[in-house]
Amino acid sequence: MEGQKSPRSKLARTASLLRSPTLRSYPHSLSTLAEEAPDDEKPTRPRHAARSSPSFTPFLLSLPLLLLLLLIFLIKDFFPSENLFLASAAVAVASVIALLWKVFSFGRAARRSGSVQWFIGDEDRILRKGRGRIGRIVRERVEFYGNGDVFEGEFHQGKCNGSGVYRFFGKGGYEGDWVDGKYDGYGVESWARGSRYRGQYRQGLRHGFGTYRFYNGDGYAGEWLGGQSHGSGVQTCSDGSCYAGQFKCGVKHGLGCYSFRNGDRYSGEYFGDKIHGFGVYRFANGHCYEGSWHEGRRQGFGTYTFRNGEMRSGEWDCGVLKTPLLPSDLSVQRAIQAARKAAENANLLPRVDDQVNKAVAAANRAATAARVAAIKAVQNHMDGKFCDPDV
Repeated sequence: MEGQKSPRSKLARTASLLRSPTLRSYPHSLSTLAEEAPDDEKPTRPRHAARSSPSFTPFLLSLPLLLLLLLIFLIKDFFPSENLFLASAAVAVASVIALLWKVFSFGRAARRSGSVQWFIGDEDRILRKGRGRIGRIVRERVEFYGNGDVFEGEFHQGKCNGSGVYRFFGKGGYEGDWVDGKYDGYGVESWARGSRYRGQYRQGLRHGFGTYRFYNGDGYAGEWLGGQSHGSGVQTCSDGSCYAGQFKCGVKHGLGCYSFRNGDRYSGEYFGDKIHGFGVYRFANGHCYEGSWHEGRRQGFGTYTFRNGEMRSGEWDCGVLKTPLLPSDLSVQRAIQAARKAAENANLLPRVDDQVNKAVAAANRAATAARVAAIKAVQNHMDGKFCDPDV
């Protein structure tokens, strides 16, 4: 399919086209925009700012008192205890004055240099780390990648998170929800040749309910698991054929009904994308086969009934009657009953049209929100507002 980094495989009008290719790697930045502040916006040191350490002056003031105290203790025999007490008190007062001077000097230096700024009740402004500028916190940004891809939308912790638009270079894009740099939630993915998916995602893969329309007119609507059709769904082809039933790992598997473009219809069991097990095949010309199948051919016991009522029963091998038996033979009757039961169960399978329609509507809403976020991102980029990757 289009827009994938894995090798493209030509689409065929069979269930094999429902094998969902691995989605391309999701954006991990290869190169980012330079966000350096202009020279006239970078903070400069005020001319009158003190160049010495704020604690240097109080240290000089307290030095004589410290020397006096040391001298007093050295010659304490010549001074009474009252003098020692007064000297100790003087030193304590000097220490308190020095501490207060240090705090005052630090606050004054911080105010002059602009290195510390407080914002109370104004959380939409921050100090730009490493850029020397103050800018608004914005959630939306524009991200360019080395391979030519572009993301426009919401960022969180350096990854695409929220709503956004990712444009593959010349190959289409994605509009919708993001979690940790991967498609997650609802979204719309399109490719240059016209293919489009609308629905749910999980961890970068189609998962949940959604519809895929191929550029050649084929399509699938139903359940997805791990990027492949899995569960109940409907496959339609541009030639008019249609399959409604169960899928597994991208192919028809389980019970289902296939309406062929020539008017034939089969209801019964599938295995590995082929008619396999028990089922009923009704031809457009009125003929009918009820019985056992193996890889798309009549194999085992069954009965072929012509439109004029003539019957051929017995054991079949590679589509050819090998051992003719009466229609009343017990083995033949068991095979016919199993085929009719499988056909009935296939026709009674529950449809998932409502779930698919809801997923498509949610995907359209997510795509609209992503386009709005993309517009905001472009506007922020034009206004010079940058999203902090750490926020």
